[in-house]
Amino acid sequence: MNYRELKTNGYIDNFVQCFWEYQNADTETEHTILPDGYFDLIAEFENDKLTTVKLTGVWTKPKDVIIPKNTKIFAIRFKLLATEYLFQKEIKSILDTIQNLPFNFWSIDTYNSNEFEKFVTDTTNRIEYSIKHLKQIDERKLNLFDFVYQDKIQTVSELSEKVFWSSRQINRYFNNQFGFSLKEFLKIVRCNSAYKNISNGNLSPQTDYFDQAHFIKEIKKYTGTTPKELHKNKNDRFLQLSNTEQE
Repeated sequence: MNYRELKTNGYIDNFVQCFWEYQNADTETEHTILPDGYFDLIAEFENDKLTTVKLTGVWTKPKDVIIPKNTKIFAIRFKLLATEYLFQKEIKSILDTIQNLPFNFWSIDTYNSNEFEKFVTDTTNRIEYSIKHLKQIDERKLNLFDFVYQDKIQTVSELSEKVFWSSRQINRYFNNQFGFSLKEFLKIVRCNSAYKNISNGNLSPQTDYFDQAHFIKEIKKYTGTTPKELHKNKNDRFLQLSNTEQE
């Protein structure tokens, strides 16, 4: 199993967390996808033939997947701001599930399974072009997601004060657009921030958690297992905790 991520740079970072590529060998593989506060556009190739193009919703619970043998995946991991400004739609209707897309979405059907770098270059240009031609972006939303993804602010009230947007309006936006509250989103992002520490063997709570019991309870809520089992990551079950190649 090979998995790598390619980071973006510049203003596009407000919308894209990374591009990622996955490839397995001649045996099917099982993974558990953990909630991380993002959603993905995924293209799957089996035996070098495009078989699936799909959009995921945001995961709020672990999702077990089986990937057929000889599969290669091209994907983009998006930040939530992309739903409104790039896809121009809500994704609450696909919360914890997927939506199949036509193969020609964003011209994905024009790529061979060995053209990941070309896919990254072309799609980056497509997204940057779309961003340049957007109507004005709501600065409150831009700042809110910037604060949240940097994991700098832990409470709804503090975020509300920072971005000059009422908690009630923020939660209405989140529930209508994504299908969950801002408080829930903050918990998911906090949990995602803990994955790296857990993979490195730090099984104690970070300063963001009240104590060890709260830490274990929240990790188990979103991952279905304990920090200790996450750290073991037997057979690379938890892809987000695997040793990844990042560029």
